[in-house]
Amino acid sequence: MSSPGDSPSSTAEPAETSASQKRSLAEGDSRGVFGDRLFSTLALLAGVAILVTLAFVALFLTVNSTGAIYQDEEGLILGAFLEYAYPLVVGTLIASLIALILATPVAVGVALYISHFAPPRLSKTIGYVIDLLAAIPSVVYGAWGMSFLGPALVPVYAWLHENLGFIPLFAGTPSQTGRTILTAGVVLGVMILPIITSVCREIFIQTPKLHEEAALALGATRWEMIRMSVFPFARAGIISGIMLGLGRALGETMAVALVLSPGLLTASLISSGNSTIPAEIALGFPEAPPGSERQAQLIAIGLVLFIITLIVNMTARWIVSRHKEFSGAN
Repeated sequence: MSSPGDSPSSTAEPAETSASQKRSLAEGDSRGVFGDRLFSTLALLAGVAILVTLAFVALFLTVNSTGAIYQDEEGLILGAFLEYAYPLVVGTLIASLIALILATPVAVGVALYISHFAPPRLSKTIGYVIDLLAAIPSVVYGAWGMSFLGPALVPVYAWLHENLGFIPLFAGTPSQTGRTILTAGVVLGVMILPIITSVCREIFIQTPKLHEEAALALGATRWEMIRMSVFPFARAGIISGIMLGLGRALGETMAVALVLSPGLLTASLISSGNSTIPAEIALGFPEAPPGSERQAQLIAIGLVLFIITLIVNMTARWIVSRHKEFSGAN
């Protein structure tokens, strides 16, 4: 029973409060659902925009390159184009491979030193320097390679020719300017070094501390701990960093265009000659008349580079997924 002092308003107040709470919760749920739908729609549009852009790029390259491989009604004539594109493809792959061979071990070593060996203050300083290397424009790297690195490597090329000339890579007449495919590979190696280092550093830092401490507690040395705990955990990340660096090396234009001395394809790394697809496009496209066969050739080799890059990225994704599955199975 209610006391005489109770009023109807006091008994109705809890019911009104409960109703207002329910309304506020319902409004909050509706706002949350709307926010989720909005974010999901924006994410979907972003993904579709990337696919549409990629499709338009592929369509543009395909349509505008037909003039380089078709001639009137005679049908497909790939011979002349393949003869033109082959040295460019080889030069691009060789320069990128040299860059990877030079940059990968150095980048992994620097990342390990920053993440596991260097004192905190020194680690931050080296990290800033690595990030600064990534911010330098490619034309500056090209000017450095052309004016300083190339001439500095001329005695090295002469020594390689005299002592290792029996190897086809170091045969031929050494360049007197140093503007060779090997110099271009060294410059590209310096350029992709900060990319691989940054990715490896971040993945090394994320290695579970319990795994590292457990390995050290079992008597492992610092190197054994890294080999057994850090490298297996970071394997997919290292491969991703290497593939990112390879993509940068494949598409680099100005640095290679400044460093290389264009010429005929040679099997030697120390002779003048060779070129890459991006450098050829950068140097030849401004002078090619619109709609001409020359412009179609340049767009066609751009399509070849597009396909190479697509294959490299698809291969990288497959390798990374395989390593993740292998790590999960273990």
